[in-house]
Amino acid sequence: MTLTQSTNQRPIIHNNMKLLELHILQSFPVSCLNRDDLNSPKTAIFGGVQRARVSSQCWKREIRLRCQVLDQDKFKGQRSRQIISEITKRLGQEGNNAEPLALCLAHYLAKLDPKNPGKVKTISYYSQGELERFASVISKLKDEEKKKLIEARNQVDMTSLAQDVENDAEEPEEENKPKKTDKKEKGEKKKTAEAFGKLVSRIIKPALKNELKDSPLVKDAADIALFGRMVAADHSLTLEGAAMFSHALSTHKSDNEIDFFTAVSDLPGEDAGSDHMGTTEFNAATYYRYAAVNLSMLADKDHLASMTKPERKAVLDAFIRATLEAVPSARRNSQNANVRPAYVLGIVKDKGQPIQLINAFEKPVFAGKTSILESSIQRLKEENTKLKDTWAIATIEEVAIPDVNINEFITRLTAHAL
Repeated sequence: MTLTQSTNQRPIIHNNMKLLELHILQSFPVSCLNRDDLNSPKTAIFGGVQRARVSSQCWKREIRLRCQVLDQDKFKGQRSRQIISEITKRLGQEGNNAEPLALCLAHYLAKLDPKNPGKVKTISYYSQGELERFASVISKLKDEEKKKLIEARNQVDMTSLAQDVENDAEEPEEENKPKKTDKKEKGEKKKTAEAFGKLVSRIIKPALKNELKDSPLVKDAADIALFGRMVAADHSLTLEGAAMFSHALSTHKSDNEIDFFTAVSDLPGEDAGSDHMGTTEFNAATYYRYAAVNLSMLADKDHLASMTKPERKAVLDAFIRATLEAVPSARRNSQNANVRPAYVLGIVKDKGQPIQLINAFEKPVFAGKTSILESSIQRLKEENTKLKDTWAIATIEEVAIPDVNINEFITRLTAHAL
């Protein structure tokens, strides 16, 4: 059972979640796929020993970017703080009013950053089609509403704006609220950040709500449907992603190692020796990775209901292919670690919960008569069989690479798209 945030703020309970799961084993040579704040490969303790780790966020970004390469029409989501210029371009028909109107919309979505003109405070995640849609909403406002927005933008006190708080902050207790007054200091013309925010919200929020009431996503926002987003200013734009990921962990004990390097001058006649010396950390590991897609959620009205079934199958095709092909880009040139998974188990369940098979490796794998990878594959298969027998887990599709090639693997899994 899972919850998703709907546009009317009430959670939808998926009692019969249809689920697609990927269980991946992938061996990497010398690499530093995901670094911590000390520039060392990330690790975690599991089963009482240190494991190599790659965070889900790290791999998700690479998968998201790979999806955009594989299907450029359906994956056009962009994360950025520079949405003002994008909205301004789409309001070109408003002439000189385009920029102030864009600033008002951007402030509603993510708050203007007074210290960085042209940027908003919070990184925003929208597709090209969504920005077009938002700009259309602004263009359709009544002339008097546009005039109010433009005047408010021109009058807002930037000093006050710099101290603005989130729209959804808790209201103070009644006795602590500042007393209202209609009086203004002589010569005062500036509008406070609070007043500006309230006016922008009062005009834009109902217009957006009316536009998005039937379907919050357009057809080029498949990545947002899969990976989700959070919008503090307007929770109706917040969306739980249909995709789920685990942190990748090595199936065995893994210690970080140190690489000592030197840089020697190429010019003749200089002193022998190195002009520069240093160290970097690395590891080499076989990882267990888990990714899943809630197929029921992906097809609901808050996600990709506007797409046809063949279009949703194409989205799943790109997602599966990207999940298996994407590799974190850290030190890509100096420690090229581009490898493909050695084993992938794809599972489809008609209903149930997402379940990892990571406990197959709670006791770390050691190389012996068989390699770590071979032993990991065997343990993964045994854990899957054990869980199905013990917990009566029913599957409607199970297919594995390398038993079949990537195209057949994807065809069999995407056949279950809703």
